[in-house]
Amino acid sequence: MGYEHPLPKSFRFAFSGVRTALREEPNFKIHILIAILAAILGFFLKLAPIEWLVLTLTVAMVLILELMNTSLEVLVDIVSPEIHEKAKIAKDVAAASVLLASISAVIVGLIIFLPKILIILALTK
Repeated sequence: MGYEHPLPKSFRFAFSGVRTALREEPNFKIHILIAILAAILGFFLKLAPIEWLVLTLTVAMVLILELMNTSLEVLVDIVSPEIHEKAKIAKDVAAASVLLASISAVIVGLIIFLPKILIILALTK
């Protein structure tokens, strides 16, 4: 078993990880910015509770996978600093998970937001 930390210390470690990702990972910053814009648009369009749930879970999925991808990349770089085909596969597959989650998030965003935006545009004509 690993060393157990007191709960407050565990939270500090977790928040440190988020700060590190925000500081050092450009893609994480982009995902956060898009999430904020989606939330602002959601408030403006008055999303239903189920839409908020789907949007929140979708955004969380992308952010979680981006953090996991970053973790895996750093770990692979430590274990295999030289170029190794298996290390490349691990990194590429982890990046692919973020890509698929991001594509899914765009589709979810279109399904949730596009009909509402089209209604607003139709009403302004």
